[in-house]
Amino acid sequence: MTHLKPSLKPRSLRLPALGAIFLTLAACSSEKNSAPPPIPPEVMATIADHPGVNRKSLARATDALFTREDLGQTQALIVYHEGEIVAERYAKGYDDNSRFLGWSMSKSVVGVMIGMMIAEGRLTLDDSPPIAHWQRPGDPRGEITVRQLLQMRSGLRHQEVAEPLYRSDTVRMLLLDGRDDMAEWAEAQPLEYEPGQMFEYSTPGTVILSDTIARILAPKGTADERQQAVARFLKARLAEPVGMDSLTAEYDASGTMIGGSMLWATARDWGRFGEFLRHGGSVKGVQIVPRGWIDFMRRPSPRAADYGALIWLNRPTESGRNELFAEQGPADAFAAIGHLGQYVIVSPGDKLTIVRLGNTPQNQRPALVAALGDIVHLYSSGM
Repeated sequence: MTHLKPSLKPRSLRLPALGAIFLTLAACSSEKNSAPPPIPPEVMATIADHPGVNRKSLARATDALFTREDLGQTQALIVYHEGEIVAERYAKGYDDNSRFLGWSMSKSVVGVMIGMMIAEGRLTLDDSPPIAHWQRPGDPRGEITVRQLLQMRSGLRHQEVAEPLYRSDTVRMLLLDGRDDMAEWAEAQPLEYEPGQMFEYSTPGTVILSDTIARILAPKGTADERQQAVARFLKARLAEPVGMDSLTAEYDASGTMIGGSMLWATARDWGRFGEFLRHGGSVKGVQIVPRGWIDFMRRPSPRAADYGALIWLNRPTESGRNELFAEQGPADAFAAIGHLGQYVIVSPGDKLTIVRLGNTPQNQRPALVAALGDIVHLYSSGM
């Protein structure tokens, strides 16, 4: 007779024990889903071994600029800390030899050149620039000073942005009726406001300052002589001492440097310019432009708390304009900023310079600024 073994019945699990298992599994799943994804080795390779903050945090913050779809296209990014490159990355098709158009970052270079002219006694900050037809009796433009042009409060009728686009004074000057002699076109515009009373961002105003430099260096010179004189000055007085070997300017048919928007340099050279500003206009202890001039460039305009002299400041404004990240700080940060999201951001207190070059439409700029602010915040907070 065959003896059958009694069937083994599974022991019943008590409900509290079963619930504990489900809770544990859920917690593990939640932790797994919330944990950030691993950082690819090629991303970590763009970060120095000792960047001055948590290396992984910096890798994630810089990687976001290349991978997030809401930030446009980042073509180059460099982070300098304490004078050393601690992060450097390029998009496909770009490298450390690529020259990038600075757009309005070019204005800050013009600001330094004007400072050199003033330091040499060739120009006076509170005098009118040497534009002959402004000095005719009864011409109110003769009241415009170099200081006011630097601080974007000349009062000239220069509409930077307009709809449709071809009505913009900047477009007209660069591409339409002003393109052959941009300074003459910009200087011919009438006053819209009393000089000094209104902040109005103006690319044509910076072209007037570029023309002023040429008038001083090559008085009554031909177009070629004006261009050559300015190019020599730019190279000998700024590019070579700072180490910006790639710095190149474009000129119009009259020999005027298109200083409001058309200077080119590699990402590293734009970074060297930022470091030069961070050090108060000096390179390795040698003062290239007086330190007091860089202080002046960083001093708020009387008509715009977030703008100095051809440079943006990280300060809040009553208008609500947010070119930088004033709410995140730091208060001493400043930047050269260009069209389509070109940035050289300097945070002196953090010994930090950030270069971002690329193509970002205006509607995505707030998100881009916040992402750049995240990098600054890593250093400001010591993370």
